[in-house]
Formats: sequence, structure tokens, C-alpha cells
Amino acid sequence: MYTRVKISISVFLISFSTYGQEASPSRQFWNALQSHCGLAYEGVLTLPEEDEDFGGKRLLMHVRSCNETEIKIPFFVGEDRSRTWILTYKDDRISLKHDHRHKDGTEDEITFYGGTATNVGKPDIQFFPADVYTQTIIPAAATNVWWITLDDITFTYNLKRLGTDRIFKIVMNLSTTVATPDAPWGLKND
Repeated sequence: MYTRVKISISVFLISFSTYGQEASPSRQFWNALQSHCGLAYEGVLTLPEEDEDFGGKRLLMHVRSCNETEIKIPFFVGEDRSRTWILTYKDDRISLKHDHRHKDGTEDEITFYGGTATNVGKPDIQFFPADVYTQTIIPAAATNVWWITLDDITFTYNLKRLGTDRIFKIVMNLSTTVATPDAPWGLKND
């Protein structure tokens, strides 16, 4: 009987230590996104069905640079290279910021808005509620929630302004890469 208890305890400890080593959902999401570093993809606007700023234009994302704590993803709308999504990983949470630039590379008046996930999320989805800075520079965006979904074939960028009808969704096709684009405004080609 003593041997059986000892074996059971050993199996429990091995199972527990294996579980403890599994990456958190936010780390799994981060690692999956990093696997696309250097690659570019094309996508489509799915919501709203009609949008004069995005509709009918080529939508392109380039997972341009990655390190342990930051991923930069320029997002181009036709010839407009003003937008870069910046994701940051810290303390098992992911943050999303929007870097907006003018053609000359200077910062737009409205830039670096976004939010930080309030929990580890799931390996295939992360939510980013608007932070205090966002509310300060864009008061109407105080109820914004952005989320990104990621699987083997799609990356979706989503926005919902709670309490309103505002919703926005872009679906990028990860099954086919496209040519690496020029740098976004404000960054040099390297």
C-alpha cells in the first residue's frame, strides 16, 4: 500500500509540473502571431459592408518586426501607409496601440490609442478595452473594445464601440502571403 501511495503522488507531481509548464493563452497567442514575422497578407473589410475610407481599397498587413516584447504590424489601406498596430507583451498581458503617422513620418494628432487585455484571453483571441489615454484623446472612444482573432488561415482585427452601432472588422487571409510592402510612413525600409 505504501508503494501505491508513493506512485500516485509521483504521478500527480509529474502531471502538475507538466501543466505548470504549459504556456498561458496569451503566450500561445503571442507565439502564434510571431510565427508570421516578416510576412505580409492581404485582406478584406467585412463590417461595415460599405465604408468610404476602406471599401474597395487593397488592405494589406505586414508583420514587420518582432521581438520578445513587441510586434509591429503596419496596416495599409490602398496607398495610405499611415497605420501601424503595435502589440506589446508584458506580465502575461498583451496591449494593442495604434500608431498613426503623416507622409513625412511625423505623428498624427491622434495616435497611440488602444488598450491592454484585462486577462490572459485565449490562444486564438485577445480583447483590448480602451485605456484611460484613449479616453483622454478620443472621448467618444471610451467604450471601444478591440479584439484580434488568430487561427491557421485568418487574422481578424475588430472594433466595437459599446453602446453604439459602430462595428468594424477586417479579415486577413493568412493562407497566402503577398510581396513585402514598402515601409509604413515614419519608418525606413530595411
